[in-house]
Amino acid sequence: MITPAKIFSCTQSESLSKMISKSYGQELGNIAILKYSDGEFQPSFEESIRGARIFIIGSTHPNSENLMQLLLMLDAAKRSSARHITAVIPYFGWARQDRKDKPRVPIGAKLIAKLIEAAGATRIITMDLHADQIQGFFEKPVDHLYASTIFIPYVESLKLDNLTIASPDMGGSKRAYAYSKFLKSEVVICYKQRSKSNIISHMEVIGEVKGKNIILVDDMVDTAGTLTKAADLMIERGAKSVRAICTHAILSGNAVEKIENSNLLELIVTDSIPSKQSSQKIRILSCAPLFSEVMKNVHNNLSISSNFIT
Repeated sequence: MITPAKIFSCTQSESLSKMISKSYGQELGNIAILKYSDGEFQPSFEESIRGARIFIIGSTHPNSENLMQLLLMLDAAKRSSARHITAVIPYFGWARQDRKDKPRVPIGAKLIAKLIEAAGATRIITMDLHADQIQGFFEKPVDHLYASTIFIPYVESLKLDNLTIASPDMGGSKRAYAYSKFLKSEVVICYKQRSKSNIISHMEVIGEVKGKNIILVDDMVDTAGTLTKAADLMIERGAKSVRAICTHAILSGNAVEKIENSNLLELIVTDSIPSKQSSQKIRILSCAPLFSEVMKNVHNNLSISSNFIT
């Protein structure tokens, strides 16, 4: 008989973790966070985890403090003799630093991967990494989930005619073609040039958008500059409507205001990152059922490939 797993949550991911544990059919485990006057903190497990398989849920955004809490919890679990320690990271931050794109810079994503393993993780479950090759930065097994499993049924429910999938940049074309394969739609690509980080100097659309219902797909929305510029350009070129699907809603700065003032009809995201902002244009679909099912299968040594739409 397989002993039940135990599920714990980092502080900032508690809302999502509660939904995951409810879907899993199990209460969250007890964690206490002792905070010191200088800003340091110390997590402790308030129940025995010796010999257990445990899941620690925590997205790494906002980056530094949440990442540190996850690392300390992993270390505490290792030192408490947990048998299997799975880091469940719905949003893996630092993922845009996946290579050296200029001299004298770090490869941040690889460093974070090594830290997570050194802290004690024996397995990692995450969703829609910014770059697929980040899986190779880990020596431990990585279950890389795709939010398309969540988004595609929603898109199908819209019953849009003349549906076209769009990528906001050349790098996302693989993702766009994966969606188009399941939705049996055409694909258009946006080509953009940046004058500097997060500032687009020029954008063009490769493909026909006139009279089409467009859905832009991307792994994350940060400042929303690319999405809103693409939506405005496509409406200008005659598109009937423009929606966007983005797994991780970072929404930095005045991103929500940009979305509100743009021609974007709807932005569909997951709850991988806890949101403190709201907008009538933003629809949140929960990734909790996907993670809970995969966690169950991992615990019971079952295949998880049926959860992939890639």
